[in-house]
Amino acid sequence: MSDQLSNVQPQFLTVGEGEAAREIAMLVRPAQAGNGAPALVWLSGYRSDMSGTKAVELDGLAAELGLACIRLDYSGHGLSGGSFGDGTISRWLEEALAVIRHVAPERVILVGSSMGGWIALRLAQELVRQGGPKLAGPKLAGMVLIAPAPDFTSELVEPNLKAKELKSLAERGYFEERSQYSPEPNIYTRALIEDGRENRVLDGIIETGCPVHILQGMKDPDVPHAHAMKLVEHLPADDVVLTFIRDGDHRLSRPGDIALLLSAVKGIIRSSTNRQMPA
Repeated sequence: MSDQLSNVQPQFLTVGEGEAAREIAMLVRPAQAGNGAPALVWLSGYRSDMSGTKAVELDGLAAELGLACIRLDYSGHGLSGGSFGDGTISRWLEEALAVIRHVAPERVILVGSSMGGWIALRLAQELVRQGGPKLAGPKLAGMVLIAPAPDFTSELVEPNLKAKELKSLAERGYFEERSQYSPEPNIYTRALIEDGRENRVLDGIIETGCPVHILQGMKDPDVPHAHAMKLVEHLPADDVVLTFIRDGDHRLSRPGDIALLLSAVKGIIRSSTNRQMPA
């Protein structure tokens, strides 16, 4: 499926003030008139953007079903402004929250890939924590998490740092790591790692208040499938489904993987519709 840029044009929202201000790009597909189903919100992974395969396929599903769909590029990613090196979980969370509140759907289904799964879980917490009708934002109708990487900085990066990387962090404030997905190396900054500790979600019960469907490849070289199992242990109060894909990698972008993703999203849509029906 090709991207729907022909009829959904990028919009830009300024997030932050003063030197922290950055222009955040978003693609917002409006719902068809009278469609009261939740809006789909795409949350990309680290160094990914809103024009990736899974994001485009999600938007295509929204077009097919007449749903609203919101995609955004974090600062330093894709069409958005700002420096990638300034990026932290708190900063990217702030941007996602600002975009959702700007579009202001009544209900949302968060679909987060890899780091986007962490952002989705933090969004769920913030939507509950920042109470009040004007601040609370939309109701969370469900979540689909693809190879979610909550707390990846403290759980997956920090424990495996080598002496050379620790020295680079201390002396330069960042270290580089070869990427399987890009000729450019991944860059992990000291600020990202320190901020990651402040955004941990795997240190207690995560109350999303909505159904959660996790898709996880068992041959994922970046996020071990044991990490998905650990996440489930922190979601005991919610309706959680964990689907393992035996030969699945981290991206889960093959046609069969995409079919599973779209099926999971449709399942959440159906359950949200049923919950809206009067008893």
